[in-house]
Amino acid sequence: MFSLHCLHLLTLSTCALAGVHELWWNITYVQNANPDGLFDRRVIGVNGSWPPPPISVDTTDALLLHVTNALDLPTTLHHHGMFFNSTSWMDGAASVTQCGIPPGQTFDYLVPIDSSGQHGTYWAHAHASGQYVDGLRTPLILHPSNETYHYDEEFTVVLGDWYHTEHAILLKDFINIANPGGAEPVPDSGLIYFAQNSTYLPPIPGRSPAPVTSAVGFNENSTLPFVPGRSYRLRVINVSAFSAFYFWIDGHDMRIIEADGTDVQESPVDMLSIATAQRYSVLVQARNDSSSNWMIHANMDTTMFDKVPSTLNTNITSSVTYSPGQSITDLGPVANYSNINDFALVPTIPIPQPPASRTVELEVAFDTMNDGTNRAMFNGVVYNPPLVPAIMSALTLGSNATVQEAYGPYSILLDHLDVVDIVIKNSDVGQHPFHLHGHQFQIVNRAQQYTSTDPSLNPPVVEDQVNPMRRDTVAVPGGGSVTLRVVADNPGAWLLHCHIEWHLESGLAVHFIEAPLQAQERAVGQVPSFMYEQCAALGTPDSGNAAGHASATDLSGLPLGPYQQKLGWLPKGILAMTGCVLTAVIGMLTVAWYSMGAGDSDEEMEQEARRRMETKEKRGRLFGLLKKTT
Repeated sequence: MFSLHCLHLLTLSTCALAGVHELWWNITYVQNANPDGLFDRRVIGVNGSWPPPPISVDTTDALLLHVTNALDLPTTLHHHGMFFNSTSWMDGAASVTQCGIPPGQTFDYLVPIDSSGQHGTYWAHAHASGQYVDGLRTPLILHPSNETYHYDEEFTVVLGDWYHTEHAILLKDFINIANPGGAEPVPDSGLIYFAQNSTYLPPIPGRSPAPVTSAVGFNENSTLPFVPGRSYRLRVINVSAFSAFYFWIDGHDMRIIEADGTDVQESPVDMLSIATAQRYSVLVQARNDSSSNWMIHANMDTTMFDKVPSTLNTNITSSVTYSPGQSITDLGPVANYSNINDFALVPTIPIPQPPASRTVELEVAFDTMNDGTNRAMFNGVVYNPPLVPAIMSALTLGSNATVQEAYGPYSILLDHLDVVDIVIKNSDVGQHPFHLHGHQFQIVNRAQQYTSTDPSLNPPVVEDQVNPMRRDTVAVPGGGSVTLRVVADNPGAWLLHCHIEWHLESGLAVHFIEAPLQAQERAVGQVPSFMYEQCAALGTPDSGNAAGHASATDLSGLPLGPYQQKLGWLPKGILAMTGCVLTAVIGMLTVAWYSMGAGDSDEEMEQEARRRMETKEKRGRLFGLLKKTT
């Protein structure tokens, strides 16, 4: 039944809602899940089952998702890639847009899909305490009334890495002085499974998968049913915590038609390279015969793994089935992997590149810090979640909301309708996927070596591009850079972070405070009261600057650091060295003093020797007297 509270939420919405797609999720632990067939473990699921159900919504509807937290720690849910139209408190990023859902309480996420102009392939996942690593992640598909391309049927392909150990344990070992090099936890396996609209595809008949996850086909127990001659849209989503994937189907060609919710002109590819959190749609034409079934490959990109354990199968396989009785054709390994040049993709709906009004440069770095742990940072600053969620600071600071320092050193303030070039420079050797909440950006430049003076390796930004590629998650290779042009047209607080979960946890993030005064105006009467009530239940401040103070500049008590180790002499070292030098100098002067003949004369030394002899003689007589007396 539609509650009065939910009706109030929808009434507060600034858009007229054509319909409401309403879901009720109880976030629960699920015991003994074993999707890879190798290890039973506890996972985070929905309504007592795992994986969480896929979400499929028409773009004429708003999504209202009631999330009740049955865990023993706070949780949130982030609808990845959604704009939220000036209601960033619905974005689900813990400590940025909400305090978190306390155990036993409910948060009603209103996603205004019907007014966002968005459609395509997205996903939803936890954005608190790394919980999506433990399984709280699922596809989110937005269906428009008319698709850009025609096809007969569609499936969603979910790719993900999988750990047998819970995230909290892995994180404790990762950010640890015993891991000064920052080696990330390597997955124990990989997963591939399929969905169609709001239902997962079952296992291949006759197989006996683990009972808790037996309703869903995983890896070699899964298959895509193809009919000869039909055309298929495959929506491929990488929900990993760490691993990128290479995806291809033996005996079948693929044509990219969408990336991260942006329809693009058809682009033929032999394989997809898909980083964490990215999505692609491809058109696949089925073969005209059913004499054989064909292998599907999803190979993990191991270039960032510290080591590849002998127990890890990095080549995950499934199949396309034309006829259940036929064998599977496997064309074997490929000679080389190829990466998609998303800079060359062309959106079907052109949006010209606007001129930039400012530039924000963010340099990625990893280092062993002054506390002995290895951390990630932008421009030398490790991200620490503020004590007050950034959106709540923006809404409660009044005129002080325009003071960037109020949000902490990991914050960047944007004026309303600024056109910003965000230049991400990757000084690390590995590739990193970066996601900007609340926006699609235009990719207006890429450099292979951002430190080079060679324009072929580090070209300048070309202005007046007619239709640059748009997406919400971009992969930046080691040593390279990317320039993202963003229009600040969505007032609120929005996180930019590496979507490798271990790097987000170690500090590779900033948040943008966008048009805070406009955000205040648009928030009047819009923010649900349960947001503040849940902050109170968690003991979290819900107003003031990042540290919870009314001042724009008093950040006392705000968690900061750790910091990079300073090269050179620190005050304690200087004092210690000064002491050593003084001691050495005194010793040298003493030696020199004696070597120059300074001290007692010969006559004085002879007198001293006689005095000692007389004293010794007297002591002997005294001892003799004592003996006689005895």
